[in-house]
Amino acid sequence: MSYNFTFPDVGEGITEGELLQWLVKAGDTVKEDQIVAKMETDKAVVEIPSPKSGTVLSLNVAEGATVKVGEVMMVIGEKGEQITAPPPKKAGSVSVVGFLEEAEQVLTGKKEIFEEKVVEDVKALPRVRKLAAQLKVDLTAVSATGKDGQITEEDVQNAAKTKPVSAPKVVKKYDLYGYVEHLPLKGMRKTIAKNMVESVRETASVTHTEEVDISELVKIREKEKVKAAKEGVKLTYLPFVIKALIAGLKKHPYLNSSIDTNEEGSQEIILKKYYNIGVGVDTPDGLLVFVIKGADQKSMLQLGKEIEDLAEKARQRTIDIGDLKGGTFTITNYGSVGGLFGTPIINPGECAILGIGRIVEKPLVVHGEIQIRNVLPLSVTFDHRIVDGAEVARFVNTLMEHLEDPDLLLVE
Repeated sequence: MSYNFTFPDVGEGITEGELLQWLVKAGDTVKEDQIVAKMETDKAVVEIPSPKSGTVLSLNVAEGATVKVGEVMMVIGEKGEQITAPPPKKAGSVSVVGFLEEAEQVLTGKKEIFEEKVVEDVKALPRVRKLAAQLKVDLTAVSATGKDGQITEEDVQNAAKTKPVSAPKVVKKYDLYGYVEHLPLKGMRKTIAKNMVESVRETASVTHTEEVDISELVKIREKEKVKAAKEGVKLTYLPFVIKALIAGLKKHPYLNSSIDTNEEGSQEIILKKYYNIGVGVDTPDGLLVFVIKGADQKSMLQLGKEIEDLAEKARQRTIDIGDLKGGTFTITNYGSVGGLFGTPIINPGECAILGIGRIVEKPLVVHGEIQIRNVLPLSVTFDHRIVDGAEVARFVNTLMEHLEDPDLLLVE
């Protein structure tokens, strides 16, 4: 008997994914737990294993298509077995889109193509499903009159008579000033947009900026990176910043917190007694934040190695979903690309985020003399509902003390 393999619930609130690649084709023999497809979710690229052994009777989703959790992706059965399966889902939107080179009136006479929307919880033959898609009829709302509760073509036609058919959506290739391109907001970019809007809507964001003289830290890092390289670790400034950050969070714990709404509807501040530091990394698909768990328990070299490994996995989209969750405070290093100060947006579920700018050489007065020093710009965006500006200023002062005097990092 054939088995309909649906897109499984991979957890972490994921409801859909884009099929990047099939690793099998119709007619192939597969074994249980064999990887059959690669899916891109809003968090990472995941490998989809086969739930059972058998022969691939059909692939029901085209590469590039968006698949909902629970939607049939493929059918597995015995070789030669006949099936009645939903037709393959094509890549693209289910809405009707017509590209016009001239005015919208030119639509008359053009061929209109409606993609069939597969409905699994109703009884209907493929031709009936196709008719429903053409007439834009929701099969789940149709009263069935056929044998054993099966929906007939007449049922669909009757339903269409009482339901107005919406006009196809028209998308023009140009606006008043020139040609344009329409790109779907999907995958990771869609998740980033959702999280950023949620953060701005749910927090009272304020940004505090400061400059810190890290000339001594530059000297120590130049010396220590040679030793680190012998251990196979590329030592950047981030491990030092993380250590200084943790010192600041321990002294000012409200920066390592979040606001939670309980069942009664009242809110409370949750102080985190652990230090999971998120680090933003620039990837071809957008900003991804991986989380270093228990950062306070790790050495400089351990932090450097973990940052390097997770950053590479993030860029390749092979990072484990668990490495993207559980952060208590986030660092974004836009200075590695360019820029001095910024107004970084707080990661949802946290109180604050630290933005690191580009290290620059500047003349500073040191002990009454003008010297050229290495200066690191800092920007801290915080949730004013949890902490006030004065507390954030004290937190930044602690952070600066440890960056200006690296010996404090070694002692602690």
